Amino acid sequence: MAERARSAKVKLRPHLKTAKCAEVARLATAGQFGGITVSTLAELEYFFNAGFRDMTYAVGIVPAKLATIGRMMEKGARITVVLDALDTVAELAAKMATMPGRLPVLIEIDCGAHRAGVAPDSAQLLSLAQRIVAEPSLAMEGVLTHAGHSYHAADDDARRAIAVAERDAAVLAAQRIRAAGLECPTVSIGSTPTALTDIALDGVTEIRPGVYVFFDLSQAKLGVCAINDIAVSVLATVVGHHHAAGHLLIDAGALALSKDVSANEFDQHIGYGLACDIAGVPVPGLYVSDVHQEHGFVKSSDGVPPFERFPVGSRLRILPNHACMTVAPYDDYHVIESGTGITRWSKTHGW
Repeated sequence: MAERARSAKVKLRPHLKTAKCAEVARLATAGQFGGITVSTLAELEYFFNAGFRDMTYAVGIVPAKLATIGRMMEKGARITVVLDALDTVAELAAKMATMPGRLPVLIEIDCGAHRAGVAPDSAQLLSLAQRIVAEPSLAMEGVLTHAGHSYHAADDDARRAIAVAERDAAVLAAQRIRAAGLECPTVSIGSTPTALTDIALDGVTEIRPGVYVFFDLSQAKLGVCAINDIAVSVLATVVGHHHAAGHLLIDAGALALSKDVSANEFDQHIGYGLACDIAGVPVPGLYVSDVHQEHGFVKSSDGVPPFERFPVGSRLRILPNHACMTVAPYDDYHVIESGTGITRWSKTHGW
């Protein structure tokens, strides 16, 4: 991803909502300008305490969250927020008037995902930009968009088309703001599937991918990575055999794996994750077919699961559908490093 950013002549501002881990953040920002993206106040404070100072809080801001942000700004953090509503501008400005410094603001653009944001060709875009510029306590930072719908791209051509639309929406919005005589220094786009296309990024200033630090089954089924590129798994123990039902029972269920089944959009034999042996090598046909809170049912799409190969007490590694969802609740990572054994990397969680 660092090479992609370099070749496209854009900044890399990795989204750390995936890993929530300072060690991963240091790897992802090595050789970069040092800025990161986060999604929670807990992440803001955690990464600030880990030494990161330039952070974009990429969830629509509300005034109630400014107390934490203002406190961190007083300590030297540069925090950029995101919004798409005129009413929010006035409320933010009023709150920030009692705090030191000016709050950088990005206008969120809807590039087709229809989750949030304003259309790049809308009158609302210019109204927002003009209102932000008029407020002494706010600073017009630019525009931001995220092609979340790229996770449903049927093939490489569809993924590339979404990447083009993502880029064009952000660039158009920036051009219109500048044409109105206003500054728009940042043009920020995101998403791992679109970042890892070969389209030109003329007019874009930064990219904010996140899941690429681990990859997952969804990315593999989209064609963004290979199965053996997936760097994170959940270590589970076989706790039972049910020969009549034809499954292994493991101690990793909905809470351990999440109930995200996104990769099943492309492959019905993914279930809640693919099963690997203890070395991390996928076992052909073996997948988690169903989950309860603390139990997972491992079946084989090729027939009967290998009961003899995996007796009760043996271990499996489960590759996740969506790494961000799976790793979120854990306290730390057990990191396997060749020749040095296993170390632990702490992480944050919560909001």
